This record gives sequence, C-alpha cells and structure tokens, in this order.
Amino acid sequence: MSPWFPYPQLYLGIVLTVVVVITGCFSYYQEAKSSKIMESFKNMVPQQALVIRGGEKLQIPVHEVVVGDLVEVKGGDRIPADIRLISSEGWFCFLNLPNTYPKGFKFNTSEINFPMNNLCFVGLISMIDPPRAAVPDAVCKCRSAGIKVIMVTGDHPITAKAIAKGVGIISEGAETAEDIAARLKIPISKVNPRDAQAIVVHGSELKNMNSEQLDEILQNHTEIVFARTSPQQKLIIVEGCQRLGAIVAVTGDGVNDSPALKKADIGIAMGIAGSDVSKQAADMILLDDNFASIVTGVEEGRLIFDNLKKSIAYTLTSNIPEITPFLMFIILGIPLPLGTITILCIDLGTDMVPAVSLAYESAESDIMKRAPRNAKTDKLVNHRLIGMAYGQIGMIQALAGFFTYFVILAENGFKPPDLLGIRVSWENRYINDLEDSYGQQWTYEQRKVLEFTCQTAFFVSIVIVQWADLIICKTRRNSIFQQGMKNKILIFGILEETILAAFLSYTPGMDVALRMYPLKITWWLCATPYSLLIFVYDETRRFIIRRHPGGWVEKETYY
Repeated sequence: MSPWFPYPQLYLGIVLTVVVVITGCFSYYQEAKSSKIMESFKNMVPQQALVIRGGEKLQIPVHEVVVGDLVEVKGGDRIPADIRLISSEGWFCFLNLPNTYPKGFKFNTSEINFPMNNLCFVGLISMIDPPRAAVPDAVCKCRSAGIKVIMVTGDHPITAKAIAKGVGIISEGAETAEDIAARLKIPISKVNPRDAQAIVVHGSELKNMNSEQLDEILQNHTEIVFARTSPQQKLIIVEGCQRLGAIVAVTGDGVNDSPALKKADIGIAMGIAGSDVSKQAADMILLDDNFASIVTGVEEGRLIFDNLKKSIAYTLTSNIPEITPFLMFIILGIPLPLGTITILCIDLGTDMVPAVSLAYESAESDIMKRAPRNAKTDKLVNHRLIGMAYGQIGMIQALAGFFTYFVILAENGFKPPDLLGIRVSWENRYINDLEDSYGQQWTYEQRKVLEFTCQTAFFVSIVIVQWADLIICKTRRNSIFQQGMKNKILIFGILEETILAAFLSYTPGMDVALRMYPLKITWWLCATPYSLLIFVYDETRRFIIRRHPGGWVEKETYY
C-alpha cells in the first residue's frame, strides 16, 4: 500500500473506469467512420432498376430510367414517392393502372373482383379539392353551439384525417390512438382508445362492428371521422346516433344516400350536385351546397324559436291584469275595475304591434353558444314561461292596475276598505244617494262615470307596465344594455300603444262610443313605479342566471 494513496481498491476502480470510457469513445468513432465509408460505397454503386425496353429486360441505373420505360416493381422495392406522404396533406391520389374490363363492369372493393397484380403503373395523379373558406368557422360555431360534427367520407383515412384537421372537425391538439402511440413510441395495442379524443374509423372496421361497439365510439369520442365508408354504412351511423338520443341531421347527394336522408331527423340534400332521388328523400335542399349555410340555418332556426317564445311571453303576461279585475269583482264585491271593451282594446289594439315587433328582434350574442335544447322537455311554451308570465310579471302588472284604480276612487271619496261588498248597491240604478267614505252622495250616473274612468285608468296602467314587459322580453339571458334598442319596429310598437291609449282616452266622443274618459296626467304616473320594478326585477333575474349558470334561478325561471 502506497503511503501517498492508502486505498488501492479505489485507485484500481478509477483506472478501470478511465480505460472503459476511452475504449467506448474510440469504438463510437470507429463505428461512425465505418458508417460513412459504407454510405460512400452505396453512393459509388448506383441503385439499379429492372426495366422492359423494346421488349427486352434490362438492368440499368435508376437515374437512366426515362419516360416510357416499364419498371418492374416487386414487394419490398423502394419507391421514391410515397402515396401516404401526399395523402397526409389532404390530397386525393389516383393510381393509373390500365387494364381491360368488359363494358359496364362493376368493381367491388369489399369482395375484390379484379386483379391486384401484373398491372402496369403508368402514373400517379394527385389533386386537392379544398374546402370552402367558410367551413372552418362554421365547424367552430357548431362546436360552440353544442353540435357534434361527424365526418363521413369515402376518402382514404389518411386523406380524411388531413381534411378533418384542416376544417376543425379534428381540433388542434386532439390526438387519435395512432397519434398517441407515435408520440409515446409504443405499439398502438397498448393505447387505451378512450384516451384519444379523436378517432378515424375505416369502413372495413365499421363493417365488422356490432351496435355496442359503434355506440361506444360515438359516446367516448368527441371528434369522429368515418373513412372509406359506403352509403349503406352512413345509415348505420345515423341509426347509432339516434340510439343515443341525438337529433341527427345528414347531408347527402347520391341515390344511395337516400335511406340515410330518410332515416335522419333532418335530411339535407345538395341542390347543385344532388340527385333527384336524394332531393325527394330529404327534408331540406341546400341550394348552394355549402356546409356553412347549414350553420346559418341553425342560427336562424334558434332565432325564430327564441323570438316566438318572447312574443308568447309578452302576449300572455297581460292576461293576469285582465282576469284579476273580474275575480276581485266577484270575490270582494268591488266595482268592476276593467271592462270588456277595454280588454278588447288591449288585446286587439295596443298589444298587437308590440307582440309582432318581437319577431324582428336580432339574435342574442350567446345564441350559438347555448347547448341544444331537449326536444322532449323544452317546448315552445313550458312551465317556466307560464310561471314568469302569469306568476311574476303578470302579478306585478295587476298590482299596478289595482293601485291606479284605488288611487282614483280614493281621490273621489271611496277609501279601499269601504269598497268591499259595495257592488250590489253600486250596480243598483235605483240608488241615487250612495254615500262615500266622507258622506258625499253619489247618483247612479255619477258612479258609472267614475267606474268607467277607473276602467280607462286601469287600461292605461296596463299599457304603461307593458312598456317594461316588451323591453324585458327582448332578451332571455343577456342584459338589455347588451342587446340595445336597435329594433325600430319595437320602438314604433311602444309609441303606437301609447298614442292609441291617449287617443282612446282623450278623443271627444269616446265616452259615448267606448265608455272611456279623459284622465289626469298624474293618473298616468301611478303605474310608472311598477313598470320600473318589472325592469329592475328582470334585469336582476337575468344577471343571476349569467353569474350562476345551471343554478336554481335558471332552472326555475329561464324559459
């Protein structure tokens, strides 16, 4: 043992380690050098091709092959241009392999009935049919609207996948099982299919699937492409989607697409490229053959449905302030607060233009961001709409009318408690000395003039609270400050009902014709606080719905 190095084993280990490292570096250098030498040998010896030229077979270097030479290709031979490389860019590839077939021969790719060898490769044709510029945006709108877009095509899976990625059917970052396997460098058999957001299904795979396997694909993958499919398989896909409870819209243009178009909830045929049979089987015909037009149609359909709901909600609301006066007249025995003529003036006069104006309301900003409605439960008129129109807004309107009614009677000497049970005496034309709360006597004619004045005021109060009702019905979720007041017909409707109410109240002769009397300006103001209350209440309701989506307020009041 050396006095300057007391650990001989450690010394020996260090020496061995240094030797191994030096040997490894030298071996790596030698291997790299030999690889370069072998590569140079390959370059020195040109690749050979077996060609048929002038009826004779010749072995010549590949760079001497010219157009017109027939090159023999066998399994395992290297070909410079790989069709998969072209297909992955979304190009359609066609091999020109001429052969002689009887006239009218029908090719069957499922059960191949034509030769697959001893063919002469003349050339490769690559072409691209780019999707329209508006398609990616349309697909994006579908996704935000909760619409699942499934691509069904006869193209090669690689081509179909490239096109699907280009238009957004397979979104950026979404991976198929093959992509996951390539990224992790593992066999595809070790990848859990459910880990893949996207999937490309070959028609031959679909042919061997049962219903449960197809349903699993439709349920577990959000982005789906079916490639190399036949029109008959399109029908199977439609039936699979319907089994899962989806409302299915299908596009098609060929005769063989007719069963799928007929089976779908909405069959859409192509107006330009579509056959007559497909047009007859479809529910809709797309005149410009543009997918983006379908999305525009969905948006227009949602807008029509929205505006119908709004118009119905506005129209139904005034029913409560129209019916409650008769109920109070019967139950409490008070003078009739609202007459039949004034009700007709509301339903056939002041409410007509405003109700129609809601049909011209523009779409709300979130119309294509909502999930599709449930066709079984979300009807045009549902319990939430009835609850809002009758149980909430309608009740506030009724309170406005009764407040104005009692104010006018109180100003004329009849306090609210003294009106209870007075109906019999009030309606008796032979009682001309009916005393009010202050001991003043009223004749039958005087009482009737006061009653008709109250009915006119009740009518005007309904018109005033209907201003707010019309404005809040402009939107179902958004704030009115987001929507704005751009609907000119709606603004005209507010002016029309106000002018009509003033005309019926102040035009001379209306007291004789319709029993409607002039009102004090202050009586117009009685219902104004209730109109503001309706506006603030509904703005608050919609604010809570936006802040707490899916909450109790939305479940109970969002119609």
